[in-house]
Amino acid sequence: MKAIDFTTEELCRDSRLRIALVTETWPPEVNGVAMTLKRMVDGLIRRGHSIQLIRPKQATGDVASHGGALEEVLSRGIKLPRYDGLKFGLPARSSLVRTWTRQRPDLVHVATEGPLGWTAVSAARKLHLPVTSDFHTRFEHYSTHYGVGWLSQPVAAYLRRFHNRTAATFVPTSELAGSLAAQGYERVEVVSRGVDTVQYSPARRSEALRRQWEVAPGGIAVVSVGRLAPEKNLGLTLRAFAAIREHRPDARMVIVGDGPMRDAIARECPHAVLAGMRHGEDLAAHYASADLFLFPSLTETFGNVTLEGMASGLCTVAYDYAAAAEVIRDLHNGAIVCRGDEEGFIQRAVQLACADGLRADIGREARRTAEGIDWERVCEHFAEALLRAWRGTALAHEDRVSLRTQGGES
Repeated sequence: MKAIDFTTEELCRDSRLRIALVTETWPPEVNGVAMTLKRMVDGLIRRGHSIQLIRPKQATGDVASHGGALEEVLSRGIKLPRYDGLKFGLPARSSLVRTWTRQRPDLVHVATEGPLGWTAVSAARKLHLPVTSDFHTRFEHYSTHYGVGWLSQPVAAYLRRFHNRTAATFVPTSELAGSLAAQGYERVEVVSRGVDTVQYSPARRSEALRRQWEVAPGGIAVVSVGRLAPEKNLGLTLRAFAAIREHRPDARMVIVGDGPMRDAIARECPHAVLAGMRHGEDLAAHYASADLFLFPSLTETFGNVTLEGMASGLCTVAYDYAAAAEVIRDLHNGAIVCRGDEEGFIQRAVQLACADGLRADIGREARRTAEGIDWERVCEHFAEALLRAWRGTALAHEDRVSLRTQGGES
């Protein structure tokens, strides 16, 4: 195997890297991880880096794209149980070793922790390539919502071992970084998230859409956005809405998203608008046309929907963790409630549903906050973090070579 040969001058230049990015989800799949990665990859390419994207084949007719700064390599995958539309990649260590031996990337970044991600870390370490990782999903928390709570500890141990094999693990909040460090994670760095304030904007508000929802003039539309699944704590959303209706009979519940709980939600809240999956400007219009956003999930690593709602000028009620803990000041640009305080969550939701003026003021402040959370700054931070990891690994290699040389000379 060809040895790495870096000089100090090369390490200090404004480097353009060849980055192999391994992920088990990618657009057009609809989830926060896929959306975030697409933003990050676009930002890296704008900064002159080239990307080899390695992901599972999504459908029968899926074809890898080639040319320009983005080259795709498709791997085998199988459907993720009870999570329609997503796959996890099968182990591919040997093929990755062959691929990266033919054309060595400067750095490997592994975004997801499935079998494909694990073998990507192993292949990178075998070839002495710098490797970094993302922590996107609290899989150990998901297990309790899917009837396999006994897997929580083994999954947590697997994730810790996975990430500690990499040179750096990037997380979206300082709260999560502290939590993981307390669990024995090493080399954790914060790389936050941004929001597209052009797409998500109060200007997308549509009176026609509100009429379609049958919201009366002067009425209130309460929105929920996300996957309709147990881990999103939608039962609390529906209980909070029922309490709102006792004080605001003109309230309408609008649920954006799809998933295994759709039929149960339709039975429990038959008058709710089940809008299904929405994308792009249509999704942005659904945010902006609402008045109050309820987001009681306790399984997020970040929660991109929090920033999307704020950018849309919505008053958001959320628990005091993940994105909400980072950016929301209670009753200033949103509402935050102590984690797990269900009664407090319901009370805040009712309070804001009944206070039209306060809710509007909070929505305006939310928009101002979102305008300062720019994707370009986030992408710049991410690119700098990857460069640091690459340089750090290369300098460590140079030091080891120097020590071996000095030992041989003596």
